[in-house]
Amino acid sequence: MLHKKLKPFPQDFLWGASTSAYQVEGANLIDGKGPSCQDIKEIPEGTSDLTVCADHYHRYQEDIALMAEMGFKVYRFSISWTRLIPEGTGEVNPKGIEFYNNIIDECIKHDIIPLVTMFHFDMPAALDARGSWGNPESVDWFLNFAKVMYENYGDRVKYWLTINEQNMLTLVGPVIGTLHLPEGCTNELREIYQQNHHMLVAQAKAMALCHEMLPEAKIGPAPNISLVYPASCKPEDNLAAQNYNAVRNWLYLDMAVYGVYNNLVWAWLEENDATPTFAPGDEEALKNGRADFIGFNYYNTATCEASEGDEEMRSDADQQTARGESGMFKGYRNPHLPTTEFGWEIDPMGFRATIREMYSRYRLPMIVTENGLGAYDKLTEDGKIHDQYRINYLRTHIEQIQLAISDGAEMMGYCPWSAIDLISTHEGMVKRYGFIYVDRDEFDLKTLNRYRKDSFYWYKKVISTNGDDLTD
Repeated sequence: MLHKKLKPFPQDFLWGASTSAYQVEGANLIDGKGPSCQDIKEIPEGTSDLTVCADHYHRYQEDIALMAEMGFKVYRFSISWTRLIPEGTGEVNPKGIEFYNNIIDECIKHDIIPLVTMFHFDMPAALDARGSWGNPESVDWFLNFAKVMYENYGDRVKYWLTINEQNMLTLVGPVIGTLHLPEGCTNELREIYQQNHHMLVAQAKAMALCHEMLPEAKIGPAPNISLVYPASCKPEDNLAAQNYNAVRNWLYLDMAVYGVYNNLVWAWLEENDATPTFAPGDEEALKNGRADFIGFNYYNTATCEASEGDEEMRSDADQQTARGESGMFKGYRNPHLPTTEFGWEIDPMGFRATIREMYSRYRLPMIVTENGLGAYDKLTEDGKIHDQYRINYLRTHIEQIQLAISDGAEMMGYCPWSAIDLISTHEGMVKRYGFIYVDRDEFDLKTLNRYRKDSFYWYKKVISTNGDDLTD
């Protein structure tokens, strides 16, 4: 659709950026914080552990002041489960409660809206040892955690996100360091989707509890959504794309919005003897969970072709890499798209297509909770970081948001990944995303000083003009 005149960004559009607790805070085992699954996982060779990260725990005031200097309207961050409840259940850690009170108050002091992610890849190690999301009790564990957050922060936090990228926890759990399979598991697919079911029920109950305890607050999911293209116009490739879209995207949003399983996914699980067991009350709970808006992470689209059912699918796929499910779809490298230094495809136009498709299906306001370019940034001798490649990436994606708004989609805000450099999920500190450079290497902590990248000043102008000026 070609527009003669583009609609402007809404006057109350929420410009900001995102981080997650385990990747940015550091201080991973101090002031009463217990270990999470991220602290005990086997770290990929050549990448840093989480002891210090960006040291946001000790430097949050400086960091939030820099965000305010950029003009942030919103800051999306997560709360570490084990900083609040070290064992995952039981005793609450006062110093953890205090830390996030300080973060929230610091945001409000700078007129920045706190957007809180409740769970971002960091299951408490003590609960991981008890089966993690495979344990039916995990629903109650998470609901208790949610209650603690609502009681302590609900007077100031009006926007909540439930589970970050639940679809990636399900599809590529080993890459993220979160998959827990019991010994002797004979049907991995069934076990994985039983864990996924517990997360879906936990999310629904947390949303219902939010509406009960905090009637003025809004809550929504935060999956990683990538519209899937067919590799060709062959009908079988189109069916494969529908399958992949269902498995990767619509399962999670159908549940968050409508409280029902996607029919294509359910049929696939039936075919593989992998349908989850419903506990008494699960069906009602899923229907009672109601998203007020959709938060979503977008990095690129996906492309697939038909699967004959006998291919060997690649086992090294990460969140944004082509993958496959035998008999459903087979990942395909899109020859029309460039890639980042880390091999992720770049598809700004696919961003618009993804937004259009989501709004057509769900008709809820949406906020982008992650979008960004991971790159090897270089600090010059005079303290500069010339990241024109990041500016180009973000500009082309913001342009597509405005086109999607002109298409009639209701967009609430844009929170790219990430506000500040942090430890990437499986590629360490060298894969930098932030507007703010942190002076450290993979293992050499250096000064940890903060430097404004060129993208910092560019994004400041974008925010001040409400997206009207995207030039350098």
